[in-house]
Amino acid sequence: MSSSDARSSNAPAYLGLGSVLAVALCTLWLALVGHLDLYINPRYSVFTIVLAAVAVPASIAGLVVIARGHGHTHGDEADEHEPGRDHGRRGPGRGRAVRLALGGAAAIVTAGVTVSMLVLPPTTLSARTAQQRSVDSATLSNATGSEAAVSLLGSEGVDTSEYGVKDWSALIRQTTDTTALVGKQVRLSGFVVPGEGGSFTLTRFVISCCAVDAQPVGLDVVTDDADGSAPDEGQWVTVTGALAANPDQSADARIVIKAAKVQEIAQPKDPYEY
Repeated sequence: MSSSDARSSNAPAYLGLGSVLAVALCTLWLALVGHLDLYINPRYSVFTIVLAAVAVPASIAGLVVIARGHGHTHGDEADEHEPGRDHGRRGPGRGRAVRLALGGAAAIVTAGVTVSMLVLPPTTLSARTAQQRSVDSATLSNATGSEAAVSLLGSEGVDTSEYGVKDWSALIRQTTDTTALVGKQVRLSGFVVPGEGGSFTLTRFVISCCAVDAQPVGLDVVTDDADGSAPDEGQWVTVTGALAANPDQSADARIVIKAAKVQEIAQPKDPYEY
């Protein structure tokens, strides 16, 4: 086997190990600069960092082993395959070209993703994504932690000051008697998904494992503003007010936040709930 044939046959191994190395280095870099939590649930951070730290030396060792193997092709092996080389040159040659082309394309994609992760600033999921995934859809998983919050419903001594959008949304969705919630004071932050007549949905993404499975949850907000205007789509706000029965009886949401104050804020460092 010639050196060019050896390089061609080992191209998938080079690409695979190179991709593992690139992903592992990107993961460690995101952890170093404090952006890893924008991609995965913080409870998996240590596990992910440990795996990435192991993958870096392992993939480098694999690349070294393959590179050294190129020089171990014996002359008798080359002679053994020599008689059939001319006979099947056309088919294998075309196959090698296809493999090299696909390998080159995959390498370019891998390099592009790696560079973009290291150079471009990380972005969070948007209001448009929330609309596409349907805020508070019926498929919202119990992995959001809603079960623990529901068990507190009706307990007068429960401190709800630390409840987030996820917790209140879960309480409203999973109880048939919402009268116990009316009048509860809330102060919540999230981004705006516009509604009708000046109303909007205060929304947060809840991550169970990683950003890919993020589900949007939200609470409808109504105000007494005469102009009936709402903050811009995607704008982060802090809403202060009380839970109230939805004045629109035809709406799906039974409980809304009757806002006493809507204050625009910058996106928080950690925009997700878990």
